[in-house]
Amino acid sequence: MEHIAALLLVIGCSNTMADCRELQVPVSVFASADQCVAERPFALEDVQGQADHVVAQCLAVDPALEDDYDQIVWNVRADGTLDASLSISSLVMASNGVRPEKDYLRQQ
Repeated sequence: MEHIAALLLVIGCSNTMADCRELQVPVSVFASADQCVAERPFALEDVQGQADHVVAQCLAVDPALEDDYDQIVWNVRADGTLDASLSISSLVMASNGVRPEKDYLRQQ
């Protein structure tokens, strides 16, 4: 299995930078940071016209945490710069593996 080294995040905003959203690109994960940087101009071409202002950033992926990342945190400043990072939420889930058998005929 090939590891992901970088993720390309593309954000489209209104002229005022008040309304921003993630834009989908054909390829968003890469085996190297260099591949991500090389693809960035082509991705920007692909989304041209989908928003008034488009910004993109390659985010480094720590191979040790690749399966743990569950959030992309980003903010576009009023000057048009993008601050973004991958993060791991602090949500902890627990479950009980022992479950009583249900009697569907008797339960409502």
